[in-house]
Amino acid sequence: MSVDVVKTGMLPSAGVVKVLCESLRKFPVKALVVDPVMVSTSGDTLSGPSTLATYRDELFSMADIVTPNVKEASKLLGDVSLHTISDMRNAAESIYKLGPKYVLVKGGDMPDSSDAIDVLFDGKEFIELRGLRIKTRNTHGTGCTLASCIAAELAKGATMLHAVQVAKKFVESALYHSKDLVIGNGPQGPFDHLFELKSPLYKMGSLQKFNPDDLFLYAVTDSGMNKKWGRSIKDAVKAAIEGGATIVQLREKDTETREFLEAAKACVEICKSSGVPLLINDRIDVALACNADGVHVGQSDMPAWEVRELLGPGKIIGVSCKTLAQAEQAWKDGANYIGCGGVFPTSTKENNPTLGFEGLKTVCLASKLPVVAIGGINAGNAGSVMELGFPNLKGVAVVSALFDRECVVTETGNLRSILKNACSRS
Repeated sequence: MSVDVVKTGMLPSAGVVKVLCESLRKFPVKALVVDPVMVSTSGDTLSGPSTLATYRDELFSMADIVTPNVKEASKLLGDVSLHTISDMRNAAESIYKLGPKYVLVKGGDMPDSSDAIDVLFDGKEFIELRGLRIKTRNTHGTGCTLASCIAAELAKGATMLHAVQVAKKFVESALYHSKDLVIGNGPQGPFDHLFELKSPLYKMGSLQKFNPDDLFLYAVTDSGMNKKWGRSIKDAVKAAIEGGATIVQLREKDTETREFLEAAKACVEICKSSGVPLLINDRIDVALACNADGVHVGQSDMPAWEVRELLGPGKIIGVSCKTLAQAEQAWKDGANYIGCGGVFPTSTKENNPTLGFEGLKTVCLASKLPVVAIGGINAGNAGSVMELGFPNLKGVAVVSALFDRECVVTETGNLRSILKNACSRS
């Protein structure tokens, strides 16, 4: 039996590490994921100094990726203090010099950070992977699960960045779905690895890793606004992500197909490097050609089930809905989320009837899918939308409030702060 990928967990002694290294030299594998389990999330030290030295001197040089948490990174580097993102970057760079091809320093244990931020380093570039910090005691085994998921994705042929992104989203989703479990009496409880089995889409054979929380700040580009401000599609997307957009949709109605495709390919690379999903509005052909993360369609476009057949199970599909019947059909057709609106009048669709808060409430309370509010949303009213506090209302989609402005970065950052404050109030 040939083995493609090996993931190591807790190695209790220097002798065990040496035996492992000898075996790996005898039986080479395509990828080695080393999770240096030295300090548990609860703070217990699990490996002595001699084991740490053998990790550094022998195992790391064979590893494709090493995945220490901040406490383990500190131990590996002689108990250096790690309190900031800058500290994590320095630690990743120092561990990289010990021989692995990639280093992922995990920041889940950083108490002063509002987001769960990990730092990936490949020897040239630092990539910050941001996720929601889930408030729960059920965190036992998160590091082991993350490393195992990275190994599984590498075995399936994924690139390292994609494998890490999928693993981070999987752990975040599992934490979210099990945050209220009460099992056991210890300081940490287990989390639900099998949450996807509860989803009707999973039973239909869909394996997508869509995270509904990505809908939080949904940036939708517009070709007319880009031209007005002299921006390329690529520059608009880059600025939105820099400002804090959590998902991006390319809605380019007036751009020629060849030009749109080339721009979409460039945007895919930007979004992947930042861990932000990229969707294409309507154009399934462009989404397939540029390997976008998915497509958003309206009621007059192809139904979601046909889109699913073309894109496959691993892509995100969103559907614009105004009524309960449309939301129910989107769920039956296998969509991942619905865009509900317009909530307010909008300049991008002047004849679009508005639903208001009552219409949005009606759809949210009945929808089986995550909802993002759309239509006329800006810095002045976005907070009031999120303060509605419906459990499946995950975010707002914004066009002109971001892209019909001189500085997209500033407007996006300002809107993200408004949304976060509104969520904390609700």
